[in-house]
Amino acid sequence: MVERVRRLLAVVAMVVAAAVLTTAPTAQAAGAHRAAPKTPPAGVDITGVGLTEPLRLRADTAPTQVVAVIDQVSWFGRTGEAKGPKPADLGPKYTIVVLAGDVPKQTYDLYPLAKGGPRAFRPAKQPDLRKTTAGWFLGRLTMSETLRAAGVPLERRLDTVTGGVGGGDRTPPEDGLNPGRDLDDAIAELQRLLLLNVGVMLVITVGLAGIALLVRRRTR
Repeated sequence: MVERVRRLLAVVAMVVAAAVLTTAPTAQAAGAHRAAPKTPPAGVDITGVGLTEPLRLRADTAPTQVVAVIDQVSWFGRTGEAKGPKPADLGPKYTIVVLAGDVPKQTYDLYPLAKGGPRAFRPAKQPDLRKTTAGWFLGRLTMSETLRAAGVPLERRLDTVTGGVGGGDRTPPEDGLNPGRDLDDAIAELQRLLLLNVGVMLVITVGLAGIALLVRRRTR
């Protein structure tokens, strides 16, 4: 009888120990989850030409616009060009400030209408006091349309499409997408080539005939 009681107590102890080991990690994970700080939502403030007050975009109310604007500068490297275009070639400037919650983190000056393509300037002095160097970067060709979609008063540009290295491609002109005209040009070029070949063959044939006639006369 005593032996059976001992065995029963041992089994109960094992069950209790297993339950404690199983629930402990769960409780720890729950506590860690509760203790983990919540990531503040991203945001962008835009100021510049034509804006009487800053555009304040937040991820919870305008996620598409916030992501698109941040994408214009998120791919920049650590160093850029030390010298940018002439001030007269830059066009209107728009300054964007990237935020985490209400805390400014980064700032950039964008020039969507600069000659030679959009440009961006990263100041050495950043809001989060991180160490960086001032530099100029080539911007994406979609910069103008991205800022316009975010609320910046820029004229709509239909000659830009998404994609491309460093920034996007321009759509080719319509006259460059005419397969009928290209086919006619190819046929005309082929005809000119055939006529040239025929002319060369005629010249060679006449030359060989003249040489043969001259040789025959001398051998008589």
